[in-house]
Amino acid sequence: PEHQQLIVDSGALSHLVNLLRRYKDSPTSRAVISVIRRAADAIANLAHENSSIKTRVRMEGGIPPLVELLEFTDTKVQRAAAGALRTLAFKNDENKNQIVECNALPTLISMLRSDDAAIHYEAVGVIGNLVHSSPNIKKEVLAAGALQPVIGLLTSCCSESQREAALLLGQFAATDSDCKVHIVQRGAVRPLIEMLHSPDIQLKEMSAFALGRLAQDTHNQAGIAHMGGLVPLLKLLDSKNGSLQHNAAFALYGLADNEDNVSDFIRVGGVQRLQDGEFIVQATKDCVAKTLKRLEEKIHGRVLNHLLYLMRVAEKPVQRRVAFALAHLCSPDDQRTIFIDNNGLELLLGLLGSTNPKQQLDGAVALYKLASKAMTLSPMDAAPPSPTPQVYLGEQYVNNATLSDVTFLVEGRRFYAHRICLLASSDAFRAMFDGGYREKDARDIEIPNIRWEVFELMMRFIYTGSVDVSLDIAQDLLGAADQYLLEGLKRLCEYTIAQDVTLDNVSSMYELSESFHAISLRHT
Repeated sequence: PEHQQLIVDSGALSHLVNLLRRYKDSPTSRAVISVIRRAADAIANLAHENSSIKTRVRMEGGIPPLVELLEFTDTKVQRAAAGALRTLAFKNDENKNQIVECNALPTLISMLRSDDAAIHYEAVGVIGNLVHSSPNIKKEVLAAGALQPVIGLLTSCCSESQREAALLLGQFAATDSDCKVHIVQRGAVRPLIEMLHSPDIQLKEMSAFALGRLAQDTHNQAGIAHMGGLVPLLKLLDSKNGSLQHNAAFALYGLADNEDNVSDFIRVGGVQRLQDGEFIVQATKDCVAKTLKRLEEKIHGRVLNHLLYLMRVAEKPVQRRVAFALAHLCSPDDQRTIFIDNNGLELLLGLLGSTNPKQQLDGAVALYKLASKAMTLSPMDAAPPSPTPQVYLGEQYVNNATLSDVTFLVEGRRFYAHRICLLASSDAFRAMFDGGYREKDARDIEIPNIRWEVFELMMRFIYTGSVDVSLDIAQDLLGAADQYLLEGLKRLCEYTIAQDVTLDNVSSMYELSESFHAISLRHT
């Protein structure tokens, strides 16, 4: 780093920028081409991980000629120019804006379609750095037509390009539900699932990340499972890489939200994998516990009917997996139907009599769980659980720029927050900041689907542990609490909404409880 600064302080940048323009003044001989390429490489090396030099390059006028060189006839010069722009765009908002203002996007998007892997790798890298933590640029990139060529790079011969493309798709899908659907419609799911089988750890990690983002849409959840995503994601829970394991767990959490996937989860032994897994970080353990809870909440109605059907007609291993899962997940009210009327108890006893020690253990644990449920109080008689003790940052820090290290953009307004408080509040924020996601280092995060007053109330609850929930905002606040996995806030919203349940609105209230996993409201 000291050499970088010494070179720049000696006045080298202005000369390097002038060399970039050499092709305008001289015939494009091999020597001139070599000089231009080396000048671009030198700028990239000088600016590498040095924010002040990145700014100096812009002040010296280096960005416009680099953008022009993206269209140079020599591909090595194109690559060098893109590489320099990639470095200059990383975590430098002013540089990003100037690159876009210089009309670099059309050329970069054309480069994404290049058959030359070195070209499209540099191009997707530039676009990834432009989009990172820049919601407005992300919109411009999508409007310029980047989505389809980025999806095309999922099948590139270059694994690094595949990885960058998967990461970029995860960024595109972060908050915009329409874009999530478009990514799937345009063919991204199958190559992303194929990438889960790669020996490359980072490739699998970014693929699982993208699938996790896509799995926040109901129809995508069903589509990902239908195309074969469930089993490889479950296998990745055995990974010894914490980020990969967590990304897989978060994607599975999304898939578990769809009733159409529950039977498949159970049929392939997903419940056993979730229960038996050795998870590296606490956020993953919490995510898996939430996934099991999601599955448990769906064991009723058509899901339960289909599982009973599988217990009657499926092959014996599947029948036993279903019985095992139902022993852990079913309501005490359904035990007689499942285990007496439909021979579930016989299947569990069959596990106990197996010669396989693992199956014997599964059978014993399932029978113990079944007996424990049978002896518990009914939900109506049981006392409500005690709240989890938690230390709150306090009212004075709500939307306070003091010590703030992350900013949310809500309806065009800035909301100042503190990562330490968010990390302590929910699995969703832990996944956002502790996982391998770009938000981990982001300063500004756009929240496009929540109104300002709703977001402010949600954050007030995170900082203080309490909030007054009025009826006119309770439903929107319930949706936000469900999105960010804030169970305490959900209960407050459910209580407020439950006071307004009447014969006229009971149907819509039930649909609301289903949409936002509001168990207490559903039982009202």
